[in-house]
Amino acid sequence: MDGKNQHLETLTEIRSLMEKSSKFISLSGISGVFAGVFAIIGASIAYNYIQNLHHQDYGYLMNGKINDEFYMFFFLNALFVMVSSLSVGFYLTVKKAKKNNQTIWDATSKRLAINLCIPLFTGGVFCFILLYHGLIGLIAPTTLLFYGLALINGSKYTINDIRYLGICEIILGLISAIYIGYGLFFWVIGFGILHIVYGIIMYSKYDK
Repeated sequence: MDGKNQHLETLTEIRSLMEKSSKFISLSGISGVFAGVFAIIGASIAYNYIQNLHHQDYGYLMNGKINDEFYMFFFLNALFVMVSSLSVGFYLTVKKAKKNNQTIWDATSKRLAINLCIPLFTGGVFCFILLYHGLIGLIAPTTLLFYGLALINGSKYTINDIRYLGICEIILGLISAIYIGYGLFFWVIGFGILHIVYGIIMYSKYDK
């Protein structure tokens, strides 16, 4: 019986080593919480900005087109959310990788980055095309859909739980495509609340 248990332990260790070598497991759950918080802050700022436009009778449109100030505000707002989330996420991931004695930039993390970036880059370009054609209401659903596809595409190189977050983002993106005009609301759910819930779950499963 002892020999059998020893063999099982050996197989478990081998499986664990193989998983560590083929998957990047140092993603931090807390970074997901921070990303969600930053997204909610950014959405709150955007909501207040839009409300102020209404109160000033400025509206969304000027001479039939959204003015440059409107574009610049949302670009800077999105940049703030992205840079803040990536900075905190990178710091916490590096910290966890050191704790797990895992290299932050190896063949596995490169494959993960490539598989994440292809859908994200494609979605970003598609959003600019939508913007060019004035289809602003479809930008929120598009970001959620391509972000979900990126998570699913990269999940095979990291913790499999990310796949479920990706599926939720895709479902939310499809619903958002039906309710055009509520993009900010769906952004709060997709990039804010879902990230916080996911981060808490990941922390309780892998970081404690």
